[in-house]
Amino acid sequence: MAFSKVKRRNKIRRRIRQSISGTESKPRLSVFRSNKEIYAQLIDDVSGKTIAAASSRDKGVSDKGTKSEVATAVGKAIAEKAKEAGVEVISFDRSGYLYHGRVKSLAEGAREGGLKF
Repeated sequence: MAFSKVKRRNKIRRRIRQSISGTESKPRLSVFRSNKEIYAQLIDDVSGKTIAAASSRDKGVSDKGTKSEVATAVGKAIAEKAKEAGVEVISFDRSGYLYHGRVKSLAEGAREGGLKF
């Protein structure tokens, strides 16, 4: 029997998380995507703390435009928050989503904001 879409993504996510881990100097940029919104967090896995977070629900992020344009704005917002926290280099965790569409737009926005993957 075939996996459902969510079970397939969780299986991929667990496999990715075995190799990607965030530290204080190089945190993990974790992405969560729902049908309407997109969320990003910078996570220090060693201490178990979130350094910074941004989402499409934040007031500073533009609500107008396509979902991909909003994802790019979220990427730029997380990059600004990372700079304030003193972070420049990150590990990108796509959380089992394909590197395509909104996830790719968020990553490109973070790169434009000055983060290095």
